[in-house]
Amino acid sequence: MSIELPREVRQQAVQSIERYFDEELGQRIGNIQAGAMLNFFLQEIAPSVYNHAIRDAQERLLGRVQELDIECHEDEFMHWRSPAPPRRR
Repeated sequence: MSIELPREVRQQAVQSIERYFDEELGQRIGNIQAGAMLNFFLQEIAPSVYNHAIRDAQERLLGRVQELDIECHEDEFMHWRSPAPPRRR
């Protein structure tokens, strides 16, 4: 599965890469180079981040599922356990 970014997000990412090179490294790279770098990151590194996020979400969901019996539990056959009303004689 390849990770694709919406067009607008991709443009912002490319601009961010260009700005990072300019401000942090003192180098100017063009739009094409920044786009190529983004492609590399999406192909090579993004799957690891994605898989980690899926594992985190899965752990949270499993935890919530395990709590279902606590959160949604209803006591059964409670009629006879409630205090008996006083009897009339």
